[in-house]
Amino acid sequence: MARREAADPWHGTAVVLLSAFAFSTAGLFTRLVETDVWTMLFWRGLFGGLLIAAYVVWRDGAGTIAAIRRIGRPGLVAAGCSTAATICFINALRETSVADVLVINATAPFITAAMAWAWTGARERRATLMASGVALLGVVVMVVPTLGTGRLLGNLLAFAMTVLISGMMVVMRHHRDVDMLPAASLSAFLCALVVWPWASPLAVTATDFGWLVLFGTTQFGLGQLLLTIGLRSVSATRSALIGALETPLAPAIVWVVLGEVPAVMTCVGGAIVLAAVFGDLLAAKEKS
Repeated sequence: MARREAADPWHGTAVVLLSAFAFSTAGLFTRLVETDVWTMLFWRGLFGGLLIAAYVVWRDGAGTIAAIRRIGRPGLVAAGCSTAATICFINALRETSVADVLVINATAPFITAAMAWAWTGARERRATLMASGVALLGVVVMVVPTLGTGRLLGNLLAFAMTVLISGMMVVMRHHRDVDMLPAASLSAFLCALVVWPWASPLAVTATDFGWLVLFGTTQFGLGQLLLTIGLRSVSATRSALIGALETPLAPAIVWVVLGEVPAVMTCVGGAIVLAAVFGDLLAAKEKS
């Protein structure tokens, strides 16, 4: 698989696009599950980690332990960044508005590009950076009615989350010769462990448990698995830009499944984000 990704970057792009779609189902699952956020995050992390771990065991068999050992310090750093980002994200949503969190998170391509350049010397294409700016504008348009209503502490936590996610992607991309899937699985398990003291895992209903299984495996586990694989052949900055698709896709999926019609500004901003991402992909394809 690694050889194919290295030889065909468009395969990696498709994989990152699929990961963005998987991540964007979070809004749908949070509406379907009727339990507290800590319990939701506990099961989400546990089932997500189990899915990625099962894939690693299926792929490597007897070599699974060796694969885990090979992640080394970079894998531990990536896992730590992902876990810390989840903690910051949870608390950011408690301390500030969702709109502020979305806009701050939309700066991820720029932060990722700066970190990649400072750490590894990698320079992103100007077209991708311009597309990132357009995508940021689209997110602002989506959330403009409630933008700026948050508080400083929450905004700082959202910024910390964005920096941590950017750092995780830069580490994974820079060490793409190392299989980071065990690190992704470790991160998911750590997320479950961190929220465990506040969760009530045994209090969920049978219906909620079924949704939580799907939440953890399809949204978190599959999304993280696909992103980790895609980063082997797609730059961290472009991966962050593609990840911006989660913002317009989330309300679109809720609209299709639950019939919740998004606001006009949400549709306009979402169209801008979509145009920015796919415009960059088309530009890259023409150049190649």
